[in-house]
Amino acid sequence: MANYTLQINNKNYRVDVEEDTPLLWVLRDNLGLVGTKYGCGIAQCGACTVHLNGTAVRSCVLPVSAIGTKKITTIEGLSAHGEHPVQKAWSELDVPQCGYCQAGQMMTAAAFLSKNSKPSSEQIEEAMNGNICRCGTYHRIREAVALAATKRK
Repeated sequence: MANYTLQINNKNYRVDVEEDTPLLWVLRDNLGLVGTKYGCGIAQCGACTVHLNGTAVRSCVLPVSAIGTKKITTIEGLSAHGEHPVQKAWSELDVPQCGYCQAGQMMTAAAFLSKNSKPSSEQIEEAMNGNICRCGTYHRIREAVALAATKRK
């Protein structure tokens, strides 16, 4: 076991876990941050997406030992009261059906829009391509990403 200090959602957390423990399990099991979901465990579905220094990463395959001093943002830290443009757009367009994948979808969209504030439909499609929605709400997801782009300051 090793002791790690992680900066998550602008707070410091100390955890004592094995160095190969995936960040997903540290978040969920050790810290109770359960907004980040387990989907496939092999970085293929996107349900576990979080930000690492602003970049979308799959937390199910990211060992805690690889994080170092990088800042982690989970869906709980995207905004205090759901005021992030992506969250507003998701709500306005009633995107979720079952909702399971939506935290990962929103985290992917937020990271994408932070780098591309005026994306084309094709760019949105490409950016969101790696996130799976078992309910098939892809059309509403793409519309919400485009709407969120217009809501950004």
